[in-house]
Amino acid sequence: MSLEQQIMAEMKEAMKAKDEATLRGLRAIKAEIIKAKTEPGAGGEIDEATEQKFLQKMMKQRKDSLEIFEKQGRADLAVKEKEEMAVIEKFLPKQLSEAEIKEAVSNIITAVGASSPADMGKVMGVASKELAGKADGKTISGIVKELLAG
Repeated sequence: MSLEQQIMAEMKEAMKAKDEATLRGLRAIKAEIIKAKTEPGAGGEIDEATEQKFLQKMMKQRKDSLEIFEKQGRADLAVKEKEEMAVIEKFLPKQLSEAEIKEAVSNIITAVGASSPADMGKVMGVASKELAGKADGKTISGIVKELLAG
């Protein structure tokens, strides 16, 4: 079952249950699917990698918004962002823990023969590809810096 079919099925359930929060999150994902399918060169089809990319992007946007709303004391808007994040999270692969990311990054550092912070670009290139969809880029970057500096 494709992501689009899953979203449509869940939207029907959310409508029947009158679950506004879930429905709002699902509609946001559906809008991204439609946008991705109508982009030049997409040909009305999107692959799983593209789906993961835009789901990650949506998650990051909501995290950033949540941070801003919490700083400004807008609990009402922060709650909406958290609800949408919970819906989006269901469709993303399980995120790795910090320990798992450190282990993967240290293996990559060994594999590419990196030894100093100057090798960060080499490590990040491989790490970004290997951990795509499983970890946030900012987290990966922080761990790479930490391991190469130490």
